[in-house]
Amino acid sequence: MTTERLDQPRDLRRSLRPHYDPEAFGRLSERIARFLGTARFLVYMSVFVAVWVSWNVAVPARLQFDPYPFIFLTLMLSLQASYAAPLILLAQNRQDDRDRVQYEQDRQTAERNRADIEYLTREIAGLRLAVGEVTTRDYLRSELQRLGEELKQRG
Repeated sequence: MTTERLDQPRDLRRSLRPHYDPEAFGRLSERIARFLGTARFLVYMSVFVAVWVSWNVAVPARLQFDPYPFIFLTLMLSLQASYAAPLILLAQNRQDDRDRVQYEQDRQTAERNRADIEYLTREIAGLRLAVGEVTTRDYLRSELQRLGEELKQRG
């Protein structure tokens, strides 16, 4: 990413190549690709083609700008498709990159969760062992009753 830093002066070199921000271009391509995948776009495009064909069929020959084989319409649709395809691919690549980062974060979270669960499992097992060795109230009562009965029998 080539963003300008505010704490450093700009380079004074000039270039004949046009400069563009890849991130801004990527966001624009995603917006266009998102629009191309909507029903609204299909309706707009269908209306556009219908008006184009209707005009060039219904009006007098002197007002037609693209007669019957509609070669100019074909050219326009091909041009639109030739720009739409790379923009859609660019948007998909950006989404793949985001998915890859999200997958990595999910994997790290899952590893931390697994480590936490294993730690808690070991702690619970240790507590169970410790509790198993501790005298409970019921056990102590039963032992005292047994001893009390033994003393009564002897005494």
